[in-house]
Amino acid sequence: MSHLYDSWDLSYKTPFGAVKKGKVCFFSIRLPKEVKPDFAPCVVIYRPGFKERFMHLHIIAEEEDCFVWGTGYIPKYTGVHYYYFAYTVCGQKFYIKKIAGHIGNLNEGELFQLTVYAEEYKTPEFLKGGIMYQIFPDRFCRSGKVHENIPEGRVLRDDWGGTPYYRPDQNGHVWNNDYFGGDLAGIQEKLPYLADLGVTCIYLNPVFESHENHRYNTANYMKIDPLLGTNEDFKTLCEEARKYGMSVILDGVFSHTGADSIYFNKFGRYDTVGAYQSKDSPYFSWYTFWNYPNEYEAWWGIDTLPNVQENNPEYTKYICGPEGVLEYWLSMGAAGFRLDVADELPDDFLYNLNTCVKKYDSDKIIIGEVWEDASNKEAYGIKRSYLLGRQLDSVMNYPFREAIINYIKGMSSRDFQTSIMTILENYPKATVDVLMNFVSTHDIERAINRFGGENCDDKSKDWMAERYLNEWEYRRGKAMLEAASALMFFLPGVPSIYYGDEAGLQGYKDPFNRRCYPWGHEDTDLIAYFKELGRIRKAYKVFKNGRLKFIPAQDDVMAFTRYQESAGVAVQIYVNRSQHEQYVEFKPYAENYILDKIEHGILEDNNIKLPPFEYAVVVCRDSEKIKK
Repeated sequence: MSHLYDSWDLSYKTPFGAVKKGKVCFFSIRLPKEVKPDFAPCVVIYRPGFKERFMHLHIIAEEEDCFVWGTGYIPKYTGVHYYYFAYTVCGQKFYIKKIAGHIGNLNEGELFQLTVYAEEYKTPEFLKGGIMYQIFPDRFCRSGKVHENIPEGRVLRDDWGGTPYYRPDQNGHVWNNDYFGGDLAGIQEKLPYLADLGVTCIYLNPVFESHENHRYNTANYMKIDPLLGTNEDFKTLCEEARKYGMSVILDGVFSHTGADSIYFNKFGRYDTVGAYQSKDSPYFSWYTFWNYPNEYEAWWGIDTLPNVQENNPEYTKYICGPEGVLEYWLSMGAAGFRLDVADELPDDFLYNLNTCVKKYDSDKIIIGEVWEDASNKEAYGIKRSYLLGRQLDSVMNYPFREAIINYIKGMSSRDFQTSIMTILENYPKATVDVLMNFVSTHDIERAINRFGGENCDDKSKDWMAERYLNEWEYRRGKAMLEAASALMFFLPGVPSIYYGDEAGLQGYKDPFNRRCYPWGHEDTDLIAYFKELGRIRKAYKVFKNGRLKFIPAQDDVMAFTRYQESAGVAVQIYVNRSQHEQYVEFKPYAENYILDKIEHGILEDNNIKLPPFEYAVVVCRDSEKIKK
């Protein structure tokens, strides 16, 4: 007998992972024949805040050394459920709980999770199987186009590639008011480059008028920042991107605005009457003042970022209502939104946002910034409902990022697989297919620095500012980045390249991870590497929505299969994370599958040969389907 229970094994639980409300889920356990329960074992299922439900199991099969006890369960409510198994022998109670992420253990362990999502939950098709490219607009490409009506107080730099300003003024405030001049026209110029890279979706960090270069302190939700261009420039960018098969996603910052905005107007920049200036302002009810006007609720206490009351009817209407912010930018060509700090957006606001976006077009996407497992996330004492069908389509996949980085740096293969499979088990399959996977973003140090350089967690910004990898560190960081990117491209979800990663751009934490793209100084070998990953990904539909199965291999080689049995195709991926050559015996996905082709890598005498930090991609096909 193998295990009492294994939540990843279809012979114990089917379907794998999250289940749809109203659809049957089958559970079974295996008890040794010498175990004679006093009465039928049961599976105990409950939702937090509700009573436990006890469902008796019945003997459904006899195997050599055990009886298989099973039952079906039809969930009536969406939400995260937890479950375990219980039985009694001679009056003594026994429990089967979870260890090692999925294995049933007697008496000690954690509860198993069952995510139940809405029947109608579907996610947009346009992103599946594609490649995202994240752009920090001020630093990607400067077109040279002359822009008008540039707000006062900006330092316009002419040293493209220089170190961003980071030192505080005499009052300890960092103004983030230096701009390198990247703009929407510059992005448009580089669409051929992005298309050549295989990009199908551009995610833009904030582009609305704001008075710091990161633009997370929105000044006007209805206007493109003048230094980036105009609203028409954005519309044109979306139209031109579509010609290359690309969509454009915007960053939605809806938990706070800028103090320097038409809504708050703390510094009197605008002609509008802001909440800071008068209680009669149409925007006053958006904000929470403790001692008007100078003491107010601000994002993480930063007084330049006053928090909004997202469920204030006037604010909700402004963002989510007819002809509101969301509708306007969707009408201008946006393919959806990535939501900044999604865990700080209340459920009701997310419901309203989802209703607005999906009513406009159900194929528009909503991606949330969530750093943990989004299926069971608690924020401010509330269990969140992100992935149950009425809020988000996808989230930024930080758990995958940490697993990939840590595996390349030495994590055991078992721990890596557990990290990946836990997310796949907890998230609806529709979510998994559009997960935003990455190894770098604007909020964390670039992966090449994480791999090749010193740990920067306890270092000052002065230390990080002019700290570059030496030649040996760069080679190491680059090799490890390549191996990590192979995992990112071929695991379930959608790979997201943070601009410049593919060109060898370095940078520790904010703002040094937001340096200018190194046009004319790119690592062309690295770009070619990313192009090859993109080519392979595009060639096989298994990377769009195929399942994942790990292949046994040594610790330094991560091997897995992406497969679609209905199509009779299985693509096997092998990634060597070590600086030594590795060999892995090649075995086709299943008995009836045969080798079709080697997409990338070397096969010698039925062994996959993997040079240091290299990968191999082997395509197998079902011989029976080939005959047909």
